[in-house]
Amino acid sequence: MSMVKAYTLPHPPLAIPEVGKGKESKEIKDTLVALDAVAEEIAAIAPETIIYVTPHGTVYFDYFHISPGSSATGDMGRFGAPQVRFEARYDEELIEEITHIAEQNDIHAGTKGERDSNLDHGVTVPMWFIDQKYTNYAAIRLSQSGMAPSEHYMMGQVIAKAAEMTGRKTVLIASSDLSHKLQDNGPYGFAPEGPQFDKLITDAIEKGDFLSILKIPEKIRERAGECGYNSLMVLAGCFDRQNIETKLLSYEAPFGVGYAVASFTPIGENAQRNLLEQYVEFAVNESDKRKNAEDEYQNLARRSLEHIIETGEKLSAPSGLPNEMLKRRAGVFVSLHKSGRLRGCIGTISPTTDNIAQEIIQNAISAGLSDTRFDPVTESELPYIDYKVDVLSAPEPITNASKLDVNRYGVIVTSGYKRGLLLPNLDGIDTVEEQIRIAMQKAGIGDNEEVKLERFEVIRHES
Repeated sequence: MSMVKAYTLPHPPLAIPEVGKGKESKEIKDTLVALDAVAEEIAAIAPETIIYVTPHGTVYFDYFHISPGSSATGDMGRFGAPQVRFEARYDEELIEEITHIAEQNDIHAGTKGERDSNLDHGVTVPMWFIDQKYTNYAAIRLSQSGMAPSEHYMMGQVIAKAAEMTGRKTVLIASSDLSHKLQDNGPYGFAPEGPQFDKLITDAIEKGDFLSILKIPEKIRERAGECGYNSLMVLAGCFDRQNIETKLLSYEAPFGVGYAVASFTPIGENAQRNLLEQYVEFAVNESDKRKNAEDEYQNLARRSLEHIIETGEKLSAPSGLPNEMLKRRAGVFVSLHKSGRLRGCIGTISPTTDNIAQEIIQNAISAGLSDTRFDPVTESELPYIDYKVDVLSAPEPITNASKLDVNRYGVIVTSGYKRGLLLPNLDGIDTVEEQIRIAMQKAGIGDNEEVKLERFEVIRHES
């Protein structure tokens, strides 16, 4: 077994003495002790390669980015300590093997498209502690992606196989801050999901229960404001079908951000720990439950996309639909979600077809196949797609933002030929000001441009 150990480590820059200057760092005493203990362990293991999985590198929605080249440097200049410098020698052979195995398994990963070669603090903070005790290793910097947690788990499986194929004695570091929303006076404020998320993670770590971590709903993760969940999913995938010994070495959150230090040691094969297969079964069952709870609007959106992907033909409006769908015309937005994450969204502000049913068919197909932000939905994804349909009222002009309510009304902003829309009652959009700003960004309208405002209401169909 070449993957000999893994750790989840936080990355607060103030943990480095030249940044924290011994003041704020006193508030994370347990974290510092645990990080030092991890560095001692790694020195005793003497790995040939350390893989850092970071949320702060070059992140793509549908691609795992691995830093290219033979080496990289970084420093803590962004945090007021440019004299603290780092240098990493990359393991090019293992990188090549990871990329090769990923390609064989239809996982999009590689070294193309790097936007910043400098080592980010998701790497340098853990590296600072390790390098105090041990430096005779090559490194790999792997960035999280926008893909689902299950795909990060599969990337971990790829890494473990590549380490085995090359015979590398390897340690993996999942660089992972937990919730950023644990205190009202913290940098990101408070959300009830923050403490909930951190407890779910720390409890699961203590039990070695990666399946429970995989099952944490996307809404909780988003509202908790975490940045390291998918790093932990890569770590989990490295130990698929193996028993593991886990130790939660510390957990602190004095500044409103959760810092957990934990170790994971493989202790033997176990075919029953096929967690990805168990999670897929769970996800399909959950999707079936939501499918059974769909109304006619969602069901028509689902049937429209599935029909064209499976047959290549556009669905005709089926008989037996409610009169509302066949007699009324309206703008419609269809949103697709997979594993809780947006997978496509297309809509029409005003009706473009003969009725709501035709509008749903048209926009469901476009959301799945023509949203340029995403690759087209594939047939293998269909069982995991959830559908939301918003039927819009006719827009009405308003004189100012005081006529808006972020939960009740959507907004349309217009400046010349540029026009942007944002639906109401969206997760993470809490103020009218945010709603207008995001709608302007979507339309490419500058902050100093005059805009006309319209509002609309929606009837939302979701499970």
